[in-house]
Amino acid sequence: MRRLPDLSRRRLLIGGAALGAGAVLTGCTSNDSGDDDNNAQVNTGNNNANAAPGKQVTIGFSAPAADHGWIAAITNNAKAQAGTYSDVEFKTVEAGADAAAQRAALQTLVSQKPDVIVLLPHDGKELNAFGLEAMQAGIPVVNLDRAFPDAKAYRLQIKGDNYGMGVSAATYIITQLKAKNVSAPVIGEIAGMDELELTQERSKGFADTLAQAGFRVANRRAARFTADSGQQEAASLLQALPKMDAVWNHDDDQGIGVLAAISQANRKEFIMIGGAGSKAAIEAIQADNSVLKATVTYSPSMASSAISLARLIGQGRGMSDLVELQVPKEITLASETITKENAANYLKLGF
Repeated sequence: MRRLPDLSRRRLLIGGAALGAGAVLTGCTSNDSGDDDNNAQVNTGNNNANAAPGKQVTIGFSAPAADHGWIAAITNNAKAQAGTYSDVEFKTVEAGADAAAQRAALQTLVSQKPDVIVLLPHDGKELNAFGLEAMQAGIPVVNLDRAFPDAKAYRLQIKGDNYGMGVSAATYIITQLKAKNVSAPVIGEIAGMDELELTQERSKGFADTLAQAGFRVANRRAARFTADSGQQEAASLLQALPKMDAVWNHDDDQGIGVLAAISQANRKEFIMIGGAGSKAAIEAIQADNSVLKATVTYSPSMASSAISLARLIGQGRGMSDLVELQVPKEITLASETITKENAANYLKLGF
């Protein structure tokens, strides 16, 4: 994976996983920080009954700003997918620097009376009240990634399988270490932001699965989903564990800093597993010239799925491949494991 010369430029990122539902995106954008959506892969749904033009729908959208990576891909994917529909008007509002600023912007959006709102909140718990208000005002809310705790605060919730990410990462480690006949491995973990429920779920899935094999995490550090914090926490982890067999890093953009710290320490005796499925990580796995041997997916293509499903909700339609007349209430995306053997299949999906 490439090393950035200025790690402090890396902003907050949350990892992602792929979904196919109705007419949705089958991929995501690159790390381009600009407004160009050319890298967003879209599914126009030409062979899907749901793709036929219907009632005109206005979809409001809000997500935290980012100059690259996963959250940038969320917005780019949503915008690109909306552009594939002649019956969708796409309105974006700035999320601001925190939950309070995002809520204020969303209140302005509500006054414009969109048919549906698609929202990736700064913090699901803090924006839960907004979801409740919008739903009570008759505006369906599609909640992305950072879950609202109250089911009444959203019409549809789409999120990645955070617990499943931990399961997938641990399963890969167990398989690799057992093949090497390592019976008492030293395993490290570099998590993301501990105050987020998604981080807690990832760590629980990891710990639970390791425990089933009689393994455990020897040392765990929490970073901030940024490359510079990943580098700092990885350096501390390497000092705490002079010998290690495996380490799971929750986020691939954070992993740029993790790999930089590993390179600086000249450590090569362990395997590393990443999280989210960035293009840089997949390319590094393909090259097989570092400790990074796998990553588990959590794709920002969920944003394009959200737009497609928000459109159907606004039009009062269900998904053409389902018998049910309405879009489901909850969608949790599977976390898949990318290795050298299947990396070529996933490269087009890397953000």
